[in-house]
Amino acid sequence: MTRVLFVFFFIETLLAFPLWAQRTVGVLSYDPDLSFPGYNLLYPLNQPNVYLLDNCGRIVHVWEDEADFRPGVTAYLLPDGKLVKTKRPSFFAADPIWAGGGGATVEIRDWDNNLLWSFTQNDSLRRLHHDVQVLPNGNILMISWELKTQDEAIAAGRDPALLNEEVLWPDYILEVDPLTDSIVWEWHAWDHLIQDYDSTKANYGVVEDHPELIDVNWDTNDGKADWMHVNFIDYNEEYDQIMISVPTFNEFWVIDHSTTKAEAAGHTGGLAGRGGDLLYRWGNPATYRRGTATDQKLFFQHDTHWIDDFIDPDAPLYGKVALFNNRAGANFSTAHVLSLPFDPVSWTYPMEGLTWGPSSFDVTLMYPDDSTRMYSNIVSSVQVLPNGNFLVCVGRWGYSFEITPQQQIVWEYVTPLANGQPVNQGDSLHINQNLTFNIKRYPADYAAFQGKDLSPKGYIELNPDTTFCDQLLPTTELGVFTALKLYPNPTTDLLVLEWLDEASSGIVAIYDILGREMLRWHSREGRRKYVDVSGWLSGVYLVKVDGYVAHKVLVY
Repeated sequence: MTRVLFVFFFIETLLAFPLWAQRTVGVLSYDPDLSFPGYNLLYPLNQPNVYLLDNCGRIVHVWEDEADFRPGVTAYLLPDGKLVKTKRPSFFAADPIWAGGGGATVEIRDWDNNLLWSFTQNDSLRRLHHDVQVLPNGNILMISWELKTQDEAIAAGRDPALLNEEVLWPDYILEVDPLTDSIVWEWHAWDHLIQDYDSTKANYGVVEDHPELIDVNWDTNDGKADWMHVNFIDYNEEYDQIMISVPTFNEFWVIDHSTTKAEAAGHTGGLAGRGGDLLYRWGNPATYRRGTATDQKLFFQHDTHWIDDFIDPDAPLYGKVALFNNRAGANFSTAHVLSLPFDPVSWTYPMEGLTWGPSSFDVTLMYPDDSTRMYSNIVSSVQVLPNGNFLVCVGRWGYSFEITPQQQIVWEYVTPLANGQPVNQGDSLHINQNLTFNIKRYPADYAAFQGKDLSPKGYIELNPDTTFCDQLLPTTELGVFTALKLYPNPTTDLLVLEWLDEASSGIVAIYDILGREMLRWHSREGRRKYVDVSGWLSGVYLVKVDGYVAHKVLVY
């Protein structure tokens, strides 16, 4: 049964955050008790830097690049602290292959931004674009266009009327080993075509009889060279399968990665025994002539991926697929979770009749009060967080929000850039000015952060409200807790907690701004406790007694 999560801006929220109406960029609202604690990786378009932000919107780390580079378009932080990023030159007018999402280079950089490895593919025949996926063995899956001439396209059965730019750029996937600088595996869409346009050309057959193949004449992009526009790639280690989002087909596809290069180019081999043919496709069965417009579920989707990052394998949504459905309506987008019908016994995705299921989503996320607030016809992302919250990036507006399963917005952020330049707090931004392809939150205890300096280092926006996060922290009358004394406050190295009333007791816990527990102590363990805070990051900490905020401590 479909669950519809509705997003509300409650009046209570406005009362809790009285400065909301005055804030236009950066963090608009934040509930530290309900938001998932972590750090947000942000790689805004139209500028060169990758930012790591805390939930208060403060920069805790940045990987800077030269001013004449732009995202190409994603970046990911690995558990060992290395950053994998895609990039391209800012000027592309003379490039022989170019379309939205174009990249050129994939880099690996260490925490200190030293370049460890680089791979570039951008010439008259091929160009990297959009997304990458790092495999468990360290190899990197990349998406690339490859040039097919007009003659090659027609020979493959393409209708000449669908060659408005006289060339075609079908997508292919390459797997690169950074240790050897070599391409160790490839999959080409061009090897898995079907067409019923011209019986004298290659790939001729009955399209509806071969849903595992790609109709070379399916076209929703006005005959442009950028035929498929694959925009995301993901990997399932358990099944050794790859998922790609193909928005011009309004589908995502699953292919077998267990094949050899030769098998990936054919129709047999691999764990599924089907070579590089599609194991599964979903979103629009009309692409294989087994559906109509009423059967279409996806509309130029982004960020299709298996839910597994940081999620407990026993969690209800683990192993399902999440995605951002960009053009679900004329002026609104949705996000979804769905279950794939994979059968590990037969190693197949069984169909439901003539098409692949499911027939509906498990979860649909939308704005019911003002659905246009979640409209982005391009870019965007959704992440299921370990606590069950959803982190959504409405990319065309640079607006990201976190919502709980109980339909509460607990964090909001607006990318504070206008065409790549920082703006002032209070400035208004318009569509496309702060394009943000996606956002990803890493847990506060993520391995990459161990031993790293994550103290706040300023904001992206100009003239920030540096007191905003303090105002969001819960407050209560301290007189109720006068039995507990803390000193010195502020402190740099030692904090003393002391019960002044022998009759008073309770459990004391100290949390950082991200909600991580730093200390837990019961009064029966002694009336005085000495806490070494010399290794703690600078900032405000909450001291709670039996779950209620009793004091704030400043460590600097």
